[in-house]
Amino acid sequence: MMRTVASEVVYSEGHWEMLGEQRARAISIMRPLHDSHIHCTVYGSIARGDTSEGSDIDVFVPTPPSPTMIEAVLESSGIRYRERQIIQATPSYVAKGYIIIDDLHGYSFPLVDMRSNEAEFTRFAGQASFTDLENNVRVPGVNKGLFLIEPTSTGHNETLVQGIEGIVARKLGVDIRIVNERVRALKRREKVGRTGVFIKRDLEPDESFSSVFQELVRSKPALRRRLRNR
Repeated sequence: MMRTVASEVVYSEGHWEMLGEQRARAISIMRPLHDSHIHCTVYGSIARGDTSEGSDIDVFVPTPPSPTMIEAVLESSGIRYRERQIIQATPSYVAKGYIIIDDLHGYSFPLVDMRSNEAEFTRFAGQASFTDLENNVRVPGVNKGLFLIEPTSTGHNETLVQGIEGIVARKLGVDIRIVNERVRALKRREKVGRTGVFIKRDLEPDESFSSVFQELVRSKPALRRRLRNR
């Protein structure tokens, strides 16, 4: 059996200050959705706490109302976006809508119902709700280096995932197949680098997510197959 050793990382005063500012920013861009009773989360380092200066904040809406409603809520709150996109990473993966504020901040939401493994991805990376952020809660999750990050009062402990996939799955409350799948994907990216996405469609100002998505469904057989095989 592989012996697992956790390394302790102690955060500096500067890191705590940076994390506090990043989480305050996340709360501010989540608030319009939260106040409109639209459930949203953040995931990754902002949820775990192991952020850096360049960490992005993607507010994710797992079970969205219509994209038009999301846009209306943001507009009424004075939030302006730089661009909107529809992205489907692979032919079998769920297509998502993106409302991008700037290089580090934005919103995303699925355009069809997610499969269970797609929904569990954010738990694998670590996900936090609006209330979690307000209460300074940090959650465990796996980073892109394939280390399990477990928050502590002084920072976090990190443990290499490979060799303890079952333990990681139990700690995060996800199916072990999710852990194995993400390990394979991240190791492959380590070898060949980040590859392109299957669909990336920028929306014009006068286009809606719904109309463009239907246009893509008509023109992309793989997207139609994904809709049939939910």
